[in-house]
Amino acid sequence: MSFGDFMQGNWWRMPLNVWTEAVVEWLTLNLRGFFGLVKTVAQGLYDGLHWVLDAPPFVIVALVLTAIAFAASGWKLALGTAISLTVIDLVGQWDNAMESLALTLLASIIALLIGFPLGILAAKSQRFSAFIRPVLDFLQTMPAFVYLIPVVVIFYAGAVSGLVATVIFALAPAVRFTELGIRQVDSEVTEAGHAFGAPPRQILRQIEIPLAMPTIMAGVNQVIMLALSMVVIAGMVGAGGLGSDVYQALTRVQVGLGFEAGLGVVLLAIFLDRVTASLSKRTPVARALRATE
Repeated sequence: MSFGDFMQGNWWRMPLNVWTEAVVEWLTLNLRGFFGLVKTVAQGLYDGLHWVLDAPPFVIVALVLTAIAFAASGWKLALGTAISLTVIDLVGQWDNAMESLALTLLASIIALLIGFPLGILAAKSQRFSAFIRPVLDFLQTMPAFVYLIPVVVIFYAGAVSGLVATVIFALAPAVRFTELGIRQVDSEVTEAGHAFGAPPRQILRQIEIPLAMPTIMAGVNQVIMLALSMVVIAGMVGAGGLGSDVYQALTRVQVGLGFEAGLGVVLLAIFLDRVTASLSKRTPVARALRATE
């Protein structure tokens, strides 16, 4: 440290940036094999899902998504979905939309697979809940762009980096809503299960999770929405899809291209939000609650 740094008060600066870079460098050097395996598996899953969505003709994929919307909420959502998908195709964003949809769905599935058991564990253990809560606060308050930096260093630019950053960004609601839903289950109901001799796993599987399903489905909705918002930002690191066009439009000041890609994101978000919201209303508990109103 120079005398100038000392006089300017830089002597007390905590070198968090140096420590962070050291940790990332250590991870990159010592866990290269693990990260390579993660990248291979994630790339394979993404390519497979992207092929399923993008390889068939537009009409077939649009019909399937419209049928999902009809099954979830009826003809109004189906009609809106058909019109939205047609608009996306007419503005030339179909391929990008399918890339973004594949990345969103895969990231959401992985986030739910990780977050659901963590939420159950947090609901069952007060100590684990106290540990995981500040971690989730950190994940939710950290700016989304910051996730991209270490992820790109480890996995390099591409779809996998966008996928990993999206999973981290969308993980918190899966844990929080699962814990909240299970904690909201009436204790008298679970005590009745204990009284009839049901083991804890059976109580969890047949009583707590079904009763918590409306809250858990609200968490699923939040995970998907966060994943879709992060997919656009992930376009900056070469994740492709609508995010890459938004980034290109931003850097080249192409207002029209940015509007087309942004419109595709909005239409996909409306479709995913309405479908998941409708599915949450169709759970047995939600139907029973509406019947008692």
